Amino acid sequence: MKIKLFGAAGGEVTGSCYLVQTLKSSIIIDAGMFQGNKETEAKNQLPEGATPDKIQAILLTHGHLDHTGRVPLLVKHGFNGPIYTTIQTLELSQIILQDSARIQVSDAMRENRKHWEPGKPLAEPLYNTEHVEFMKELAHPVPFGEHIQITEDITARWIEAGHMLGSGSIELTVEEEGKKKVIAFSGDLGPLTLPLLSPFEHFNYADLVFMESTYGDRDHKSYENTVAEFERIVIEVSERGGKILIPTFAIGRAQQIIYHMAELFNSGRIKPFPVYLDSPMALKASEVYQNHQDLLDEEFQILKQKGAFPVDPTYFIPSPTGATSKALNEINGPCMILAGAGMCNGGRILHHLIHNLGNPNTHVIIVGFQSQGSLGRRLVEKAEVVRIYGEDVRVKAKIHTLNGFSAHAGQSELLEWFSYLAPSKPKVVLVHGEVMPRGILADLIESKFKIKPILPEIGDIIEL
Repeated sequence: MKIKLFGAAGGEVTGSCYLVQTLKSSIIIDAGMFQGNKETEAKNQLPEGATPDKIQAILLTHGHLDHTGRVPLLVKHGFNGPIYTTIQTLELSQIILQDSARIQVSDAMRENRKHWEPGKPLAEPLYNTEHVEFMKELAHPVPFGEHIQITEDITARWIEAGHMLGSGSIELTVEEEGKKKVIAFSGDLGPLTLPLLSPFEHFNYADLVFMESTYGDRDHKSYENTVAEFERIVIEVSERGGKILIPTFAIGRAQQIIYHMAELFNSGRIKPFPVYLDSPMALKASEVYQNHQDLLDEEFQILKQKGAFPVDPTYFIPSPTGATSKALNEINGPCMILAGAGMCNGGRILHHLIHNLGNPNTHVIIVGFQSQGSLGRRLVEKAEVVRIYGEDVRVKAKIHTLNGFSAHAGQSELLEWFSYLAPSKPKVVLVHGEVMPRGILADLIESKFKIKPILPEIGDIIEL
């Protein structure tokens, strides 16, 4: 059996994609897009050596673009097999990928208007909305915990990963020539303290483990301290005025922030003020969360009984259109604006930043991972001037980085997840991490469990 890595390796944290080949089968685990700067995004091509019409199935860990963004590209080039994942991932990935397709079509049109010359080929999007729509016909929803027959020699089981609604870790069981091997894919693991979602579960045995290492170099600030810092910022803006801008990942982080604001308002600790959800994608995702409340944790159920949910429409205000989004520039505050994209590499957050970064009364709260080269990373690194839409913008706003809101497990939680597998002495492959975090986690696993992890490059093949 051979597993080839087509992303999230060699220091990359996006583009997750694995081609699993046995004597009888060829399947793909995740097919994500690369995100970050133009050089990184140029890697968004068909996985080399993965022939779409010969792939028998695609299995998805969760719905984020860096794990699903190349699935429609495979569909466009002939993939016509089943797509296995949880129903929540199928619903949320449709929202994310439809948005991705629209952006790509728009970008291609803009490129052709500005730079096309006679004799040159037209710029084309990777895929369009029709390819995303066709994914629904290929969808095979799976429940957590059950063994699903994928091909003649491969079965799969999903367990809770705690990263976003419907996210899972995947266990493959492969039978080849009378031998049985077990491969575990962690997917993206969530922190144990993340509100709304159930905590991650774990596997107890594997021969081979592909494990994420996004925060392999550190633990997050405690969730309690993060919430306390968040509340201090909210209280300051409530009392003094101004705006809170939160570059928001539309699925997961937006709902998480709304959860905390509803809790704050409901407790009476702060006088309510407008919270604008300025993201059509986040608005659609919130409907999916609403429809799957049975998966939400006990704390949510308690708050719901207290009347915090559904949220008060007086203060939680949707901003579905471009016109409503632009109108927010005329509001003085106090208010909070949640807008995509989460890494500030596109979306409505950019025009909010242009209009408000020069104001010392503006607070920008960064609540998620920011990849190298992204505008969000520049803000985290305290750049005094950033470039947005070709314009230099001086940063006078207060920039806060609250990594405790991260949807990724910290170092200790990653080690805890792996500790249940360690006794089986599996081969370990660390993926989905920048060079330093991945290297530090590798050293810890070697010293703690006496297993030396593999640190692969994109294109490497792992044999078992």
